[in-house]
Amino acid sequence: MKPTLLVLAAGMGSRYGGVKQIDAVGQNGECLLDFANFDAKMSGFGNVVFIIRKDIESDFRAKLFDRIAANFDADYVFQSRESLLTAEEIAKTADRKKPWGTIHAVMCAENKIKSPFAVINSDDYYGRESFVTLGNYLSNIDNDCREHAMVGYVLGNTMSKSGSVSRGICTVKDGYLDSIVENTKISYEGDGIVSEIDGSKISLTGKEWVSMNLFGFSPKAFEEFHKYWDNFKTNGLYTEKQEALLPVAASDIVKHGEGKIKFFTSSESWFGMTYPEDREIVKQEIINKIKSGYYPEKLWDK
Repeated sequence: MKPTLLVLAAGMGSRYGGVKQIDAVGQNGECLLDFANFDAKMSGFGNVVFIIRKDIESDFRAKLFDRIAANFDADYVFQSRESLLTAEEIAKTADRKKPWGTIHAVMCAENKIKSPFAVINSDDYYGRESFVTLGNYLSNIDNDCREHAMVGYVLGNTMSKSGSVSRGICTVKDGYLDSIVENTKISYEGDGIVSEIDGSKISLTGKEWVSMNLFGFSPKAFEEFHKYWDNFKTNGLYTEKQEALLPVAASDIVKHGEGKIKFFTSSESWFGMTYPEDREIVKQEIINKIKSGYYPEKLWDK
């Protein structure tokens, strides 16, 4: 069975200032996600499932989904503040504005996942090499496999000159993930790179391996995701800003001895849609890749 691509596309885009998931950056009006889906289809993925918000459905269909669905087996599900909560939990968290996080998004799509699957962000460019790597791996495991996978990137290749970025810094042992520590504020400072944690700054080399939320799981992973989400609801549901994060849940699989995560690597340089200033950079990067023959002039046939 071919693997599924699961796309986290329900983000609010607060730093970008708009719905970046469907912002056109290609020469024919393509979004950044068009290129990710093209790469995934070329790399052996059988279908894609998007996780979106209900309020963007109409624009999402008009500007992206209908085009993807004409060329790729595609579906979507909704993530809302009320998803996966009881009526009591919904009432008690009525004032919460911030989304519940990436693991919550993944779990909203659980009923659509019938095969091993890869997870990507909607606003990051990963490169075809990574889709080939995960596509090959996921095509050769079964739904009960406890050995999952991820693709790590070099921190220095994933920085933005427009502002800080969030990255999970990874430690690797014998080709497998050992741990991920989420760093939510990594930025350039002078000639160096620093991470700010609890008001203290830590210098980084830029050579660290980081998670870009590019994971590959068998459906077996949902067992641990449910445990993580239940624990979050007990300890973090009633805080204003705490989020249930996919890298932390993935790391828990390893920490709790519930499986392993094979650590693949990519030398690709990241670009993405975090800040408004990034849009022109992304457009130029896409133009350069078309000129080099990496992508065709016209991405889709339909």
